[in-house]
Amino acid sequence: MAALDFSTLPQQVVNGLLLGAIYALIALGYTMVYGVLKLINFAHGEVYMLGAYVALLTSWKLGYTQEQLAVSDLPASALNLFIMFFAAIVICAIIGVVIERFAYRPMRGTSRIASLITAIGVSLFLQYGGALVLPISPPPSISDHVSPFKGSITKTIIPASAALQDKIAASKPAYDAAEKTFNDYLAEKHLDRFNLPPDGEKLRDTASAAERTYTEAKGSASNSAVQVTVQKGQLIMFGMAVFLMIVLRFLVMKTPAGRAMRAVSHDFDSASLMGINVNRIIVFTFVLGSGLAGAGAMMTSTFLSTPLTTFYGMEAGVKAFTAAVLGGIGNIPGAVLGGLLMGVAEYMVVWAGYSSYRDAIAFVILIVVLLVKPGGLLGSSKVEKV
Repeated sequence: MAALDFSTLPQQVVNGLLLGAIYALIALGYTMVYGVLKLINFAHGEVYMLGAYVALLTSWKLGYTQEQLAVSDLPASALNLFIMFFAAIVICAIIGVVIERFAYRPMRGTSRIASLITAIGVSLFLQYGGALVLPISPPPSISDHVSPFKGSITKTIIPASAALQDKIAASKPAYDAAEKTFNDYLAEKHLDRFNLPPDGEKLRDTASAAERTYTEAKGSASNSAVQVTVQKGQLIMFGMAVFLMIVLRFLVMKTPAGRAMRAVSHDFDSASLMGINVNRIIVFTFVLGSGLAGAGAMMTSTFLSTPLTTFYGMEAGVKAFTAAVLGGIGNIPGAVLGGLLMGVAEYMVVWAGYSSYRDAIAFVILIVVLLVKPGGLLGSSKVEKV
């Protein structure tokens, strides 16, 4: 194993936080449904998958088919991305309502194992049934055609040492002077740089040595400086994810529907006696969680340009579920914390040189949390009979 390169550690931490914000959005769906129903929605990863497909199909409706993009660089705007974003949220929210109404509501009075089997059955139905009708295709990538989302932003957080910067400053004038002297000689003698008399060869060697010194100084400075590069699309993803989490926090803590949701999560019967429509609140919970999954799916499929299949949500769903358990299942701040930690942990594995094991870290974390702290970092360790 190669020695760890600590100069790349900040970049990997930033990558992990950017990815972790998406895991947090998905984990919020798991944790809210569990907080209200005390059941795990294992079809949530497939809702995420369908959100990516909604974004793809919406982009096709807007004219961004693969055939069109192959022959012309169609102009696009942020409005098109917003339409895709809005469509993914709305359609996923509707899918969440359908899942609650036909898969979870009939199972509420049954055992937990029956509900679990139902959720897994819905998940498999969406994966394998969806493969019969949904295209296996690259994702919508119209962000590549919107200039504000192109390119990246690089920030130097630790500059090169003063000694290296002084070496660059000292070698640059010598290089410029030697190169100018050599070029003036070539112009004056009407010669090229490959067929020279001895005095010309001496000037060429001097210029080459000065250039080599200057280039080596710049290379050393570049290698010693610690920089962080973020794609503009990823930065927008992170900003939108944080914004959606803040909106969710406001809805849950400051609105009547949020207060009703918290009441239902404590006790169905007491909330019902207080005049709260329990069914409506449960549907509202599914709408919020599924809408957040759709938003995350639209952003990841569009900005990260990963191929779409009907198993697109399986891996993300497992990691987000692990994030929810890590933070404390049923705890909204815990889901956010767990998602961010999950993303960072994944990139720490990459940084350590074990990139082929980056997906396995979710299962390792899940096992460790269940063994050491079953309630999660911010959850409670209450014992429940199933």
